[in-house]
Amino acid sequence: MGTLYLVSTPIGNLEDLTLRALRVLREASLIAAEDTRQTQRLLDRYAIDTPSLSYHEHNKLAQLDDVLTALANGDVALVADAGTPAMSAPGFELINVCIAAGFAVVPVPGASAPIAALVASGLSADQWTCVGSLPPRGAARRALLQTLADAPRTLICFEAAHRLLDALTDLLAILGDRRITIACDLTKPHEEFRRERIGQSIAYFQDHRPRGELTLVIEGRNWPTPGRKANATTPPAADHAALPDEELLPREADLAARLRALRDQGKSGSAASRQLARELGLNKSLIYQIWIGLDHEIEN
Repeated sequence: MGTLYLVSTPIGNLEDLTLRALRVLREASLIAAEDTRQTQRLLDRYAIDTPSLSYHEHNKLAQLDDVLTALANGDVALVADAGTPAMSAPGFELINVCIAAGFAVVPVPGASAPIAALVASGLSADQWTCVGSLPPRGAARRALLQTLADAPRTLICFEAAHRLLDALTDLLAILGDRRITIACDLTKPHEEFRRERIGQSIAYFQDHRPRGELTLVIEGRNWPTPGRKANATTPPAADHAALPDEELLPREADLAARLRALRDQGKSGSAASRQLARELGLNKSLIYQIWIGLDHEIEN
């Protein structure tokens, strides 16, 4: 029996293909590709002559038998147009059928737009949620954002350029004027990161037409400690009161004072936040937000 390999492909720069991925693509008996034309450009770049089969959103169920037949005689590599199969791309049904049939399913990691955007965003990468592409219709998009409004985790999503302003407007209305990083055309020659507030992004893109493929990384809700003044992203009083053991949490001013002391000892923002989080049993990301909030007083 063959193995189904889930091969991550470049998201823009064709050099972002691992040595293991190259070997698997060369040695597989068949490549199941979301778009054979797109994949062929990658195969031509590396002189790979493995035959390919079209496997996309509209024919994925019809092609299951052909892929299973190929697996009975050798290995199959599943690839998306860019990035990782089954991550906002076809693959979920095939993977589950292969597991049920007893075939080995093996990931071959590589380039990932959510991870690339997250680690370069300047926002917390400790805990995060990727929601994939935002719904194209406004009502559905707003309904989804409402379910995420209170999450303290960093949010990652994809949006089409022609819908970006509508999406940003909904983000501002529902999440408040949080920090956001908009990554455009990741790993491509014209790669760009905009790191600012949602309101600033709206103002910018009202004058500059959005282009390219966009990945949005949005700050999670920064739940206030007692004594902190509420703002646009602060939860309602009833929700805030429901936080566990809130009365035992230190005030933000106390945390800021501790951070200043650690800064004077030569600690970096990350190290100081990690130390306080460990000592007080708090979330490191929230403490680091206070470090950032000191603006020019504390420098990394």
